[in-house]
Amino acid sequence: MAIAWPGFLVACLLELLVFALVDPQDVRWMGHQLMSSREAVYTLTFFVFWAAAMLSSALTYLLSAGLSGRPWD
Repeated sequence: MAIAWPGFLVACLLELLVFALVDPQDVRWMGHQLMSSREAVYTLTFFVFWAAAMLSSALTYLLSAGLSGRPWD
């Protein structure tokens, strides 16, 4: 939970910030619309944001464990 929960919160914040400025229907990749529904784009990007934030949390956890042998000692 020390990795997943902060990642979830960051993904929620990123989702709010990105889609406050970007309409999923306007997102194009090489001239083609990515997906047909807004909900599909919201869902996919949320999980991408969550995975990236969890990776960042995991790296922080592992690096802090490597310095002292145990995390946050």
